[in-house]
Amino acid sequence: MGQEHDAPVLAVDIGGTKLAAALVDPEGRITHYDRIATPADPDPRVLWRTLESLLDKLLAEAGCPQPAGVGVGCGGPMRWPSGEVSPLNIPAWRDFPLRRRLRARHPDLPVRVHNDAICVAVGEHWRGAGRGYDNVLGMVVSTGVGGGLVLGGRLIDGASGNAGHIGHVVVDPQGPPCECGGRGCLEAVARGPGLVAWAQRQGWRPGQAGVSGVELAEDARLGHPVAGAALQRAGRALGVAIASAMHLCDLEVVAIGGGLAQCGPLLFDPLQEALREHARMEFARRVQVVPAALGQTAGLVGAAALILAGDRYWNAD
Repeated sequence: MGQEHDAPVLAVDIGGTKLAAALVDPEGRITHYDRIATPADPDPRVLWRTLESLLDKLLAEAGCPQPAGVGVGCGGPMRWPSGEVSPLNIPAWRDFPLRRRLRARHPDLPVRVHNDAICVAVGEHWRGAGRGYDNVLGMVVSTGVGGGLVLGGRLIDGASGNAGHIGHVVVDPQGPPCECGGRGCLEAVARGPGLVAWAQRQGWRPGQAGVSGVELAEDARLGHPVAGAALQRAGRALGVAIASAMHLCDLEVVAIGGGLAQCGPLLFDPLQEALREHARMEFARRVQVVPAALGQTAGLVGAAALILAGDRYWNAD
């Protein structure tokens, strides 16, 4: 389904720390936005009622009783396209029938649910750093590392909806264990909590603000050698993984979003250094690796595009 509605789409971004919702118009502009902290309650009904209240409030305040559809990005894993979700960072939901519940709320509307990192990639291709290119890898580097892949101008889902999951490309076979059960995955090296743990083992001691990737990045900016080395380590791992993706997929643009992408040269300089070492084929050297253009709204814009530009980004039912 292409852009054939005047009404906005209700877009939802479900994460471990926040639930966000927005109305997105057919041009990809967010017209109304709201968010709430993700409840820590282990009862799945509490989380669902919290989400329902957020959506009801947003639609009422916007005066939009009937959006054009509902697009959702949610942490994985999930069964796709049925939309039964088990987000690793939301223990309350295991095999939660998110798509079915949303369809029951909006029985006359299309409801589409995909991985949150894939929605970021879709948003960047549709209206962000990858706009105008046909072959784009979108990435999120934050508490985890995920991604989505657009080739030939269309989202590539793969057999189970997980194509583009660059977080589990192996960058160091002798590297740290990963939560997936493997070893040396990009996510194990470059995810924010992993970087913090590595830096602490090397002697970094956070100050008053607490232990977080934000403080680690701030200390790196202030010249702390261990904090700087942590970001150097993450950047090089990203460069190695991206070089492999470039050669495999013949990309034009790699757009990197998420909290760590805000570190600027502290992350991107070692990333580019690793690319110069490992991306040696001529076609790979032409690829642009850039920060995501849409910032924290990319996932919501991408979730809306599952409806508004479904001919390119939704390949099921």
